[in-house]
Amino acid sequence: MATGGRTADGPAGGRTAGIPYEVGLHEVADGVFAYLQPDGGWGWSNAGLLVTDAGSMLVDTLFDQVLTRRMLNAMTRVTGTKPIETVVNTHANGDHCYGNGLLPDAEVVTTEAAAREMGAVPPSALLALLAADMGEPTNRYVQEAFGAFEFAGIEVPEPTRTFTGSLELDLGGRPISLEQVGPAHTAGDLLVHLPDAGVVFAGDILFIDGTPIVWDGPIANWVAACDRILHLDQLHDGAVIVPGHGPLTDADGVRAVRGYLVWLEAACWEAHAAGLTAAQAVLELAASTDFQPYRQWGEWERLAVNVRAVYREIDGSDQTIPDLFGAMAALVADRSDS
Repeated sequence: MATGGRTADGPAGGRTAGIPYEVGLHEVADGVFAYLQPDGGWGWSNAGLLVTDAGSMLVDTLFDQVLTRRMLNAMTRVTGTKPIETVVNTHANGDHCYGNGLLPDAEVVTTEAAAREMGAVPPSALLALLAADMGEPTNRYVQEAFGAFEFAGIEVPEPTRTFTGSLELDLGGRPISLEQVGPAHTAGDLLVHLPDAGVVFAGDILFIDGTPIVWDGPIANWVAACDRILHLDQLHDGAVIVPGHGPLTDADGVRAVRGYLVWLEAACWEAHAAGLTAAQAVLELAASTDFQPYRQWGEWERLAVNVRAVYREIDGSDQTIPDLFGAMAALVADRSDS
């Protein structure tokens, strides 16, 4: 219902030759790995790994401890004698940090804003959302989005190191650049750039073959984050970009996400100026010719959230999380009935 298929050559697909979009650990550069989780829909996020003689660094954990444990077990073939000493969380969404507790001895690094948001949205919040009586089709939509994950009993430790702006790290002589680009998708998004490997871990600044969702904004920051990735990509021929969701990608994938965001912002301003409410704008934009290519992406119904996010920028209007999921569920139901 809420998800769509992903392929390596979809409308915003990854173009990284030789690395299939299959679940598991994939080496994308010397000592650098991506852990991929098709199909990239709700909660099915990617992670990254840097392995050096001095130890290893993990970029993001997964949505629950079952999935994170499976990932860590898959990584033992390369981390067995080079244990994970550092975890970098690209942002505070649970599918990128709820597994942190399985690495109690690791230093956990993220932005100050992400650290605050982790405390504000614990796993218990997802359990409450799943248990809430929001009526149909919202309950069904939320269950299909999050029902596969096991949130009970998860405690997310506080990050041990936070920063604002940028932070330069070194692991075994390999440089690591962390750059805050949020608020955008969330309040505290960051990019992880491995300049000597030509690899960027983008977190949820990039959804490839899936629809970005604007929990925070502003859109301008997110567009600037895409531009920043493109600048980094230009530094290395054949750079590999690991999105938060979806297949590995390159500059074309970044441009596709950027194009969606630019279209979204302009279309919402035009709709608002014409006197349309956010709900009216969602229906009009969903039926527009310009939106049709984006309907091929997974979770296209996130348009219902994204339009409201732009309207919030324009006029300060806001809605609760249950309201937002209800709006997405209603849009899917309208599609099914049409």
